[in-house]
Amino acid sequence: MPSHPPDQQQGLHRTLSSAQLAMIAIGGAIGTGLFLGSRFAIALAGPAVLLSYLIGALITLLLMGCLAEMSVTHPTAGSFGDWASTYLHPLIGFLVRYAYWAGVVFALGTEVSAVAIYMRLWFPTVPGLLWVVIFATALVLVNALNVRAFGSIEYLFSALKLLAIAAFLLLGTWLLLHLHTASFPNYHPANFQPFGFRGTWSAVLVALFSFFSIEMIAIAAGEAQDPKRAITRAFHSTMFRLAFFYLFTLALILALVPWQSLIASDHPESPFVAVMRATHIPHAPALFNVVLLIAALSAMNSQLYITSRMLFTLARARQAPAFLGRLTKQGVPLPALLVSTLGIALAAILNALYPDRAFLLLFAVACFGPMFTWFIIFLTHLAFRKKHPAATLLFRTRGFPTTTILGATLMLAALLTTPFVPAFRPTLLYGIPLLALLTLLYPLTKRTPPHTP
Repeated sequence: MPSHPPDQQQGLHRTLSSAQLAMIAIGGAIGTGLFLGSRFAIALAGPAVLLSYLIGALITLLLMGCLAEMSVTHPTAGSFGDWASTYLHPLIGFLVRYAYWAGVVFALGTEVSAVAIYMRLWFPTVPGLLWVVIFATALVLVNALNVRAFGSIEYLFSALKLLAIAAFLLLGTWLLLHLHTASFPNYHPANFQPFGFRGTWSAVLVALFSFFSIEMIAIAAGEAQDPKRAITRAFHSTMFRLAFFYLFTLALILALVPWQSLIASDHPESPFVAVMRATHIPHAPALFNVVLLIAALSAMNSQLYITSRMLFTLARARQAPAFLGRLTKQGVPLPALLVSTLGIALAAILNALYPDRAFLLLFAVACFGPMFTWFIIFLTHLAFRKKHPAATLLFRTRGFPTTTILGATLMLAALLTTPFVPAFRPTLLYGIPLLALLTLLYPLTKRTPPHTP
């Protein structure tokens, strides 16, 4: 497999630095899953949500090792779709590309639905549809400029988000040391796991959704200045930041506020805003709501980038209409970008019809694509290592094959769990028919004439 397939890479600009690459992954992974999704995870697991996110972080770490090895060897914008086609079967590559693209498109819908929820704090009477249109238009324009502009804006978004979380951690620690007098009831053994292991494992599904988008590093590697250096640095820095911010933040929230109060509101509300409200600091909830808004916009920005590149490479691989493989003079796949806004359009419709249910429905449906993709990445890595012994790799992780097999087993278990968790029942109800439909459509790609970039 060539490192840079010419028919799929030609025209993309390698201008992303290692710092921007890491921030793209963080921008996608620290968003609604942490700030709003954690509310639903707490409802499933109670304080044991910490264990759920720890399991999610472990699976993510195992996946990052697989991604880093394969990305350094094959830094292409097609990433895991190309790898699956080469090392497993072209049909698997086709399925994983489209399932992932659809999943991130729906994830775009969850982020923009979250934006509508956040804006409700300030403008409770304004329809969420208005905010969907305004913010979505702005981010599409940002992505239509060029990859350097996108990288710079995403770096700024993610940096602001990380600074805000750091400020939250400092404030929470200060409150814990100076104002908190309770005996940490959430951490009492009798209260820690109110719904047993079943609840803890169910919340792993939400935790995984929170970590989804970490695989963006592999896709963005196709436009990195120095793929080997950028990927290896991003691999280490991203995992440390994600594990630290997720686990430490949730641990602090549960130390400050009884977990039942975090899910008591009739309308979806971020646990972060609930904590700010409990501090009684003037304007604190509104100020932190700004952070939540930036986080959602940052994740949307990253997801628009990823969906457009994935659809672009599908077109260049002759598995999507040829016009989706066209680039602007700035190296932006504009047609693919515009088609990838379908999730935003769906979110707009659902927010108009079902403003209180739109987020959870999109959340459940969006999970299938990334979950299926992560499972295939683990399987691909097993096949990849058969062709590439450890001694031949420029970058390798320890523990193979145990780590890869463990990751694949945990991901399969998570997928098979979804029908038994009410909020996630739509996941396989949507996912299995999608794979069946794509399998039926796959033979048509063999009749598509070659595309000349």
